[in-house]
Amino acid sequence: MNISRIAVAGGIAATTVLLLAGPASAHVSVQPQGEAAKGGYATINFKVPNERDDASTVKLEVSFPTDHPLSSVSPQAVPGWKIDVTKATLAKPLDVHGKKVTEAVSKVTWTADASAAIKPGFFQQFPLSVGQLPEDADQLVFKALQTYSSKEVVRWIEETPASGEEPDNPAPVLTLTDAAADTHGAAADDKAAGTDASAAAGHTTEAASDSTSASDSTARVLGIVGIVVGIAGAAFGVLARRRTV
Repeated sequence: MNISRIAVAGGIAATTVLLLAGPASAHVSVQPQGEAAKGGYATINFKVPNERDDASTVKLEVSFPTDHPLSSVSPQAVPGWKIDVTKATLAKPLDVHGKKVTEAVSKVTWTADASAAIKPGFFQQFPLSVGQLPEDADQLVFKALQTYSSKEVVRWIEETPASGEEPDNPAPVLTLTDAAADTHGAAADDKAAGTDASAAAGHTTEAASDSTSASDSTARVLGIVGIVVGIAGAAFGVLARRRTV
């Protein structure tokens, strides 16, 4: 098999992978900008692709998890889209920074103007700032409804089973990461390291100073010896001349 045949075969294989992966990933999903750390706050994006060739997406409704309610939800404005935030009273108030929170966002709805609808072949992102993320969960499941201009509603509400096999209409899942380690200890270590480094630098400077002083003393001694030798040589020369005369 020559190189050209290998290249053609590789190209066909890559195209096949893309074709197979495309439909599986063309659903409403949620991803954080950076990380979504447990116990912290994050900016997340709901990505909505248009899967129809003859209709545009005109509405998105996202329901928030009730088992882990979020006390703070702030949508970012999306040009051409009206945003409605719905809140619900909590069965159990949340303690956020020492304050009791009795209600939380239960749903956010985006509705498009005629000119802003997501057309076939395009997608739109809908950003939100959310928090405080739970510390006792590895993920948050959001159920979403996608409405088309044809009045069709696609329900992205199915949770992935324990087997891991993705359902036909999976709900968007936000994966939470472990909170970062306490940085105060690291800062203290860095400060200590800096102090040790400064001390080491001081010792090095003192050593260099001592070395310089020793060198200066040696130079002085050698200079005096040289002068003495020079004087002795001159005296020897005078005596030699007198003997000759």
